[in-house]
Amino acid sequence: MREDVRRLMVMRHAKAEPVAASDHARRLVERGRQDAAEAGQWARAQGVLPDHAFVSTAARAHETWMSFSSGAALDLEPELDAGLYSAGPDSALEVLRSAPPSAATVMVVGHNPTMAHLVHLLDDGRAEPTAFAQIGAGFPTSAVAVLEVAGDWADLEVAAARIALVHIGRSGSARD
Repeated sequence: MREDVRRLMVMRHAKAEPVAASDHARRLVERGRQDAAEAGQWARAQGVLPDHAFVSTAARAHETWMSFSSGAALDLEPELDAGLYSAGPDSALEVLRSAPPSAATVMVVGHNPTMAHLVHLLDDGRAEPTAFAQIGAGFPTSAVAVLEVAGDWADLEVAAARIALVHIGRSGSARD
């Protein structure tokens, strides 16, 4: 990965319980906590760690962030964004444009189908072939896509990022 570009990490929340008092209150199951921690370990091994994070306020997204950051040995307080819970790709893009100009690597933890659509929306057509094939096969729980972004966050546009890396956890084979 090039060192002179910014990076965007897009993560779908980890595996959650099917039912709770409300959809917003659904929490991670043990497998989800393990998969999110594994994704954090992968990110650390790749040398791709966020210095700013936007996380949906849904319990499962916040718990995903907590497990991811623990696995990555990060000490970073995320910016919880209520709008990411029901955001479409365009709204999620607006959230990303509000990232601090000094942030080199920004992460967003949210929900599908928005996270998968966001990755496809930002793809500039020059994706790393293996990463593109993985994205094409689906974006299961705990999936992480790393995109290279040229320019400022405030100027982030459609088709302006290159998919460089993808992590699909061990339970991603279920494509849930």
